[in-house]
Amino acid sequence: MHRYGSLVLLLCAVALGACDKNGRQDITAPASGANVKFFHFGVTAPGVNFYANTQKMTAISSTACLPPNDTTAVCRTTGTESTTGTAYGAAGSGGLYNEVTPGQATLSGKIAAATDKDLAISTVSATLDDGKFYSYYISGIYDATAKKVDAFVVEDPIPTSIDPTQAYVRFVNAVSNSQPMTLYAKSTTTGNEVAVGSTVAYKAAGTFLALPGGVYDLNTRTAGSSTNVVTRTAVSFVAGRVYTVASRGDLVSTVTANKPALDNTANR
Repeated sequence: MHRYGSLVLLLCAVALGACDKNGRQDITAPASGANVKFFHFGVTAPGVNFYANTQKMTAISSTACLPPNDTTAVCRTTGTESTTGTAYGAAGSGGLYNEVTPGQATLSGKIAAATDKDLAISTVSATLDDGKFYSYYISGIYDATAKKVDAFVVEDPIPTSIDPTQAYVRFVNAVSNSQPMTLYAKSTTTGNEVAVGSTVAYKAAGTFLALPGGVYDLNTRTAGSSTNVVTRTAVSFVAGRVYTVASRGDLVSTVTANKPALDNTANR
């Protein structure tokens, strides 16, 4: 598990410059704790920073400290935080796990913008076990009046025995106005289609299924129906890796950006 913290730090420092100093992504101490991914799938919700209890876990660095403007005391110490946060459709920390102290935790997404700064729009209490992996999803459709949106937590029971010829895939349903759906994966090479587990209700996760590594067209369908609800083509599943495919969006929206979509994120 130590390598997850290392990957997060490397991604933040080199690729994204995107993690706040206060996030628990420390590689100087022995690795321990629970591990949590954070996803912003709340339709029309503002960008957020993710928290575990009072600890900020994710944030985005402002470009204000890019050279030649990197000589100020703030830039040399804490840096300047962007007000964009993690936007809809994205994952905090580049989709990597964040280390969280085990036990009872309150996970939340708080507004990153200057207006309503740090207002929690989603909150879930969960018991996080040491050494286990979890994903926290902001989900559903944002209520701009109440300034609230749904959220849920699922465990990520990553397979411990990995066949190097297989990829492992599961489905999470984060579409609040959907019926329970099944994810189907159709190989673009053989044309064979398989169900990735059984039907998955809103705020739930299916089990990991082994698939030969390759490229797949993905579709979700409700029970007893041959009509595709959400579709994504040409998704690569690399053998030896573990993936979560999650649905997000609003089934009745006419806005392209808010229509249902499938997200594919590697768990390992």
